Amino acid sequence: MSPSVFDAADSDYGPRASAAQSPGAGADPARTARHNAVEELLRQAPVAEELARRFAASGFTLYIVGGSVRDALLGRLGGDLDFTTEARPEQVQGLLEEWAETVWDTGIEFGTVGAYRRGVTVEITTFRADTYDRSSRNPEVVFGDSIDGDLFRRDFTVNAMAVELAERELVDPHDGLRDVIQQRLDTPATPEESFADDPLRMMRAARFAAQLGFEPAERVLEAMRRMADEIERITPERIQAELSKLLCGRHPRRGIELLVDTGLADHVLPELPAMRLEIDEHHQHKDVYLHSLVVLDQAVDLERADDPEGEPDLTLRLAALLHDIGKPATRRFEPGGGVSFHHHEVVGAKMTRKRLRALRYSKDTIADVSNLVYLHLRFHGYGEGNWTDSAVRRYVNDAGHLLQRLHKLVRADCTTRNKRKARALQRAYDDLEARIQRIAEEEDLAKVRPDLDGNEIIELLGVSPGPVVGRAWRHLKDVRLDQGPLGREDAVAELYRWARAEGVLPSEGGPG
Repeated sequence: MSPSVFDAADSDYGPRASAAQSPGAGADPARTARHNAVEELLRQAPVAEELARRFAASGFTLYIVGGSVRDALLGRLGGDLDFTTEARPEQVQGLLEEWAETVWDTGIEFGTVGAYRRGVTVEITTFRADTYDRSSRNPEVVFGDSIDGDLFRRDFTVNAMAVELAERELVDPHDGLRDVIQQRLDTPATPEESFADDPLRMMRAARFAAQLGFEPAERVLEAMRRMADEIERITPERIQAELSKLLCGRHPRRGIELLVDTGLADHVLPELPAMRLEIDEHHQHKDVYLHSLVVLDQAVDLERADDPEGEPDLTLRLAALLHDIGKPATRRFEPGGGVSFHHHEVVGAKMTRKRLRALRYSKDTIADVSNLVYLHLRFHGYGEGNWTDSAVRRYVNDAGHLLQRLHKLVRADCTTRNKRKARALQRAYDDLEARIQRIAEEEDLAKVRPDLDGNEIIELLGVSPGPVVGRAWRHLKDVRLDQGPLGREDAVAELYRWARAEGVLPSEGGPG
């Protein structure tokens, strides 16, 4: 990531403004910050000037806009650039045809034309001046004629900046630069107007808190609390997309806390606030909600330690957040002041599947996250020293492709403040991983299969393909997990023993 232009000294804008040299001696610090912002953006996105010259030759003004400006200021500009212009979509399309390697018009009804050139994706949208019916979030698309009008309709001031490329001028009518420097989220219009137009913007506020570490202005927080139920107007698919981006941010805990504290979570992920269990003086246990946030933090830390440059692991983060959602439904007060949550992993896995289906997550994501929730307690008891190699094989087999994620989840789930207990748990899991590695090297655990395949079972039993073959295969796999590799002769004998017990073969005589 490139350094931010605000990484050093002070200016009139706030404590993190740029220390770069001003355009001239005695220059106004605010003007210096604006100049540095423009220069840094153009340094990071040289293709922008190329496009600007092309548009200017046809009499149009081109602006780089929104998140691209914000991200350039923060030193995190990627390969996707957003532009806006007064040119109408068909004119934009014509200007891109000879310049770009690829052009697409899937968003043209909303005024957007996309293109790709030299590793950079650009989207150019005609000025918008949309109106909303406020019973849905679908705007009536209206093209505008001014950059100020276009910026006023955007979600937050930090996204309501543009750079006029021909003149190298920052257009910032809502003090977005100030808010970037102060790491604050505010709205160009009043928050009430902005969220009434599009309630999904409340989810975006939480997402930007998670991605950028920005704090919403107090008036934004107040509006989110009052208007949280407006999120019901938004489709589950759009909510899921924002939640996933939030969880994959650098500070996912901040975003989750904002959802819960404003009441948005009551509508989009009600299992989270439900984990804030009342604790009385006689029945002490961890606050399940706070514990889950710590587990999320620790899972993210383990993920980054394993691969600092890797992509965020949405599956692991969802599992860390949701691993204990079954506890409220299973809490029981025991004699003597204890509290139990028997089978909360089973209940939690079912609740996880239900919630992720409601949010329209993919089948694979639902299966993986719910399985991690189901398995997260399996390790407990290992430290007592009663796990056989068979138990280790089953642990690996049941985790399957999720094993490395399960390792991280189990380690992250250790949040005790008792350092001796924490060290003992970590040592026990170190030992389990070492045993898994040893057995894997000896037996190739990643490819555990019965010692006989389906075709051999059909031939040996003299049966047709069908349920009997599947049952026999699963039985032999269970034996393989319990006892390790059998060898062909012993596997055949075990198959015949099972077949006689199940009535597939006569109890006397026959094969074997």
